[in-house]
Amino acid sequence: MKNYTITVNGTVYDVTVEEGGAGSAPVRAAAPKAAPQAPAPAAAPAPAGDAGSIEVSASVPGKVFKVEASVGQAVKAGDPIIILEAMKMEIPVVAPEDGTVASIDVSVGDAVESGDVLATLN
Repeated sequence: MKNYTITVNGTVYDVTVEEGGAGSAPVRAAAPKAAPQAPAPAAAPAPAGDAGSIEVSASVPGKVFKVEASVGQAVKAGDPIIILEAMKMEIPVVAPEDGTVASIDVSVGDAVESGDVLATLN
């Protein structure tokens, strides 16, 4: 048996898959539990220029599909800033906390890797 933790729309499921022979494998899913909150990025000293101190990073590799926010716009935690396209899905990249968009570091069509800084907030 293999255990997996899967997050769907912010709901976390613990799934156990029984490995079997040629037939279909039975799947058991536990009741959903609260999704763990991602730790807020540590505030680093502001780099030179107009960049902010809070980095908004890509959670998956993909392509920038849409830029939802603009520089100078006030955002609340959870507001979408960038939409990535990965595996034919649109994945929102949201503000980790309340702030003002200091910079947008990507353009529509740019390829990004997991962990790349897409924008910064103040």
